[in-house]
Amino acid sequence: MADLKPILLVEDNPNDIELTLAALEKSQLANSIVICRDGAEALEYLRRQGPHADRPEQDPAVVLLDLKLPKVDGLEVLAAVKGDPRTRAVPIVMLTSSREESDLVRSYQLGVNAFVVKPVGFKEFFEAIQDLGVFWAVLNEPPPHRADWSAGG
Repeated sequence: MADLKPILLVEDNPNDIELTLAALEKSQLANSIVICRDGAEALEYLRRQGPHADRPEQDPAVVLLDLKLPKVDGLEVLAAVKGDPRTRAVPIVMLTSSREESDLVRSYQLGVNAFVVKPVGFKEFFEAIQDLGVFWAVLNEPPPHRADWSAGG
């Protein structure tokens, strides 16, 4: 079980963090959950910089990324991650309350793997998070470790 990849939750709303953690726990996923409360911290984590310089080299199974974040917003994080060859294969799910079509379009232009509008109701939000956790942490087949990729990949 040591090779289980963590789930990175990038969220600044304490209520959404609490609900997300409860839903993932109820899914009985064995993956650890790492929480970053702003976009700058998320980038440091993914790049293994600053306080995260000593973290294991393993990339997250998925990044659950809020759109509206302090310091560096979700779209900027998405652009930085997908624009960097070291991190572009990390799956990112934009998890947001935004229903703006421009946010949806821009997210896909930048390479998001999925765009999920946070359901307003507690039960629906809980179920959506459980489904996301199970899909990305258990069902999805990730690419091989980037050191195994050919020079053309």
